[in-house]
Amino acid sequence: MDIMTLIGVAVALGSIVGGQALEGGHLGSILQLTAFIIVMGGTLGAICVQNPLAVVLKSVNSLSLALFDPKSNAKEHISQIVDLANISRKQGLLALESKLKDIKDPLFRKGVQMIVDGTDAKAIQSMLEIEVEHEEEEGMTAAKVWEAAGGYSPTVGILGAVLGLIHVMENLSDPSKLGGGIAVAFVATVYGVGAANLFFLPLANKIKLKLKGMTTARTMMIEGLVGLAQGENPRMLQEKLEIYLPHDQRSGHKKK
Repeated sequence: MDIMTLIGVAVALGSIVGGQALEGGHLGSILQLTAFIIVMGGTLGAICVQNPLAVVLKSVNSLSLALFDPKSNAKEHISQIVDLANISRKQGLLALESKLKDIKDPLFRKGVQMIVDGTDAKAIQSMLEIEVEHEEEEGMTAAKVWEAAGGYSPTVGILGAVLGLIHVMENLSDPSKLGGGIAVAFVATVYGVGAANLFFLPLANKIKLKLKGMTTARTMMIEGLVGLAQGENPRMLQEKLEIYLPHDQRSGHKKK
C-alpha cells in the first residue's frame, strides 16, 4: 500500500472541509449531487470520446499503481541473476533450465529460457527491450487518460456553473432564492477544479513516476540477462547491476 497516496487524499479533503468550517460554512453547502453528476459524468463522457474502451479500462486498472507499490524487487532479481551466473559458470548454461520453475517474473523467465535455448545475447537484449518499451507505452497511455481528465474537468465544471446560473436567471422574480442558487451553481466549478488538481493530475503523475521506476528495474534485469548470456564474472555482474540501486541498498554500503 502506498501510504502517501492515502495521506495526500486525506490532507486535501481535510483542508478543504476544514477551511470551509473555519469560515463558518457547513459541509452541506458543498455537497451537491447535481453538480457532481454534471462534472464527473461530463468528464467521463469526454474521456470515452477520446479513447477506445480498452484504454479506458486500462486506465482504471492503472489506479493500482497509485495505491500500491509494484511487486518487482530489483535487489532480489540481482541476487537471482548472480546465483544463475554462478551456476552457469560451474555447470554451463544448460544447467539453468532446472531453475526456470523458480522464476516468477514472466520477463525474467522468458530471458533465461532464451539463454538456455542458445539465443544470441544481442537478440535477447533487442527482444526484451521491445517488450519493455511496449509495456511502458501501454502504461503511459493509461496515465494520459487521467491527465486528460484533469484537463476536461475544470471546463466541465465551468459548464455546470453556467447551467446553474441560467437556472438562477430563470428565477429572478424571487430574489430570496438568488444567493443560494448562485452558490449552488459555483459548486460545479469547485468540483471541476478540485477533481483536476487534487486527484486526476496527481494520480497521472504518480502513475508515470512508478512506471519510470518499473522500466528502470526492467532495464537492469535485461542488463543482467545479457551479462549472464555472455558469461560475465558473477561478482562483476553484481557490481554492475547494483549501480541501478539506491546507495543504501547496495551490498557495499555501510550503515552509520
